[in-house]
Amino acid sequence: MNGPPPGREKADGRGPVLLALRALGLGDFATAVPALRALERTAPSWRRVLAGPPWYRDLLDLAGLSWEVLPTRPLAVPDRGSASPPDLAVNLHGRGPESTTALAALSPRVLWAFGRRTAAGREGPAWPSGVHDAEVWCRLLREHGTAADPTDLRWPRPVPTVCRPDTVIVHPGAAAPSRRWPVDRFARVARRLAGSGRRVVVTGSRQERSRAEAVAAEAGLGPGSVLAGRTGLVGLARLVAGAGLLVCGDTGVGHLATAYATPSVRLFGPVSPELWGPLVDRDSHRCLWAGRRGDPHSEHLDPGLESIGVEEVLAACAAVLGVPAPSPVPGEGPGPWRTVPPPGPRQGAG
Repeated sequence: MNGPPPGREKADGRGPVLLALRALGLGDFATAVPALRALERTAPSWRRVLAGPPWYRDLLDLAGLSWEVLPTRPLAVPDRGSASPPDLAVNLHGRGPESTTALAALSPRVLWAFGRRTAAGREGPAWPSGVHDAEVWCRLLREHGTAADPTDLRWPRPVPTVCRPDTVIVHPGAAAPSRRWPVDRFARVARRLAGSGRRVVVTGSRQERSRAEAVAAEAGLGPGSVLAGRTGLVGLARLVAGAGLLVCGDTGVGHLATAYATPSVRLFGPVSPELWGPLVDRDSHRCLWAGRRGDPHSEHLDPGLESIGVEEVLAACAAVLGVPAPSPVPGEGPGPWRTVPPPGPRQGAG
């Protein structure tokens, strides 16, 4: 099929409906933006509904997208009440079968999903292993005749931004313990960056506030440096958009740095940055990764992430900022040093 099916006006006089499922987190939303933009372009007059968490409304506004949000839990059937079936349902959530089954329960006229058996008995496109997440969803659309560019990741700059360009954001949290670099190492990085004359703030969610406070306390940062739990999603976006540097793990806030072209240093553990790192502006970002793969949901710190040392992170910060590496703090020994190869070639549109 080339593009979406012909739209039909509903009995209530409303136009055709496109429903996409993506009920995940911040980073997952960000990597789906190129596909959502492509769907907007190919169905500009359709009613577009995104099934996902209610806070996606803020993200849609930030990304400059025009979709309604249908609050939906992961892998649950989106509750459309008595509304008629969508003309087109698109699974941007996962490889299936659970997410595809949830969309199929709505009886859409047409369903786009990986591995979906069509009415003619043919299989849908196979799941593409080993490619960036943004490319995964753009490839699904291209398989159905819809042009989509996985590098279409930039977001409009929010007005106003809320920090000075010399601000460094240190974000020590991540969803799983396997992707959380140790607090004491984040603190040593924050202390050295603050000692070089930069303003350092520590961000995170309300649940991550104690971790942020521990980083700030050990780093000797001043009052008001801990913003974890105080910014909200829109506030965090404005912070990242205006900052001079973000230092974080493999977590959603890193995708905001990609969206706003904010320089970043990102620490990867069980998952390769070729799958979840920046696809654009690679000179502005450094992704440190030991080259080992593991369980991103493990309750234990990933050995590859643990092997990344403080001096290595500081050298990456200096390289991104185009300045000499900060001098060691008196009495503080250097962390373990490894040579990190430059990022690999960008995953193409394929």
